[in-house]
Amino acid sequence: MRSRCADWLTKWEPAPVPGGPNAERDPSAFAARCNARDRERQLGTGFAFSLWHDGIFCGEINVNNVVRGAFQSGHVGYWIDERWAGQGFVPEGLVAVMSYAFDRAGLHRLQISIIPRNKASLRVPQKLGIRCEGTAKGYLQIAGVWEDHDRFAITSEEWDQRRDELWALGNLRS
Repeated sequence: MRSRCADWLTKWEPAPVPGGPNAERDPSAFAARCNARDRERQLGTGFAFSLWHDGIFCGEINVNNVVRGAFQSGHVGYWIDERWAGQGFVPEGLVAVMSYAFDRAGLHRLQISIIPRNKASLRVPQKLGIRCEGTAKGYLQIAGVWEDHDRFAITSEEWDQRRDELWALGNLRS
């Protein structure tokens, strides 16, 4: 899927490390990636989730760069197979991930950062009414270019107030 959707996905992602292992083509690199994700989960520093529909793998939502201590925060990233885009799977999955992050993992804040021209990804926090905190200039290097990102965030207090509303919004595929 990642190879088939390369044009759809890679323009929004950091460039791979030159000469680094390719988890899409190398089974041992994929196993190492899975083991790293499992270790992050065990340490509470990251959480990886896959999106499925009718037994078909559709994409991923990850909570990365989790910082504990006084911060209790993580960054959310997501991607979906182009065939399944726009059908509401990412908002639905994101609400489930927020529930896990706040109710089970004990995080206080989640942030989602999106390149402003990535309209498909922007629709997700907009659909859910996640608070926009503004634009971070030159925030991340994507495909070799330092890109601005619109930053969206939600805190555990906002989650507690909006939980039922977010579950309803997340389950309305459109």
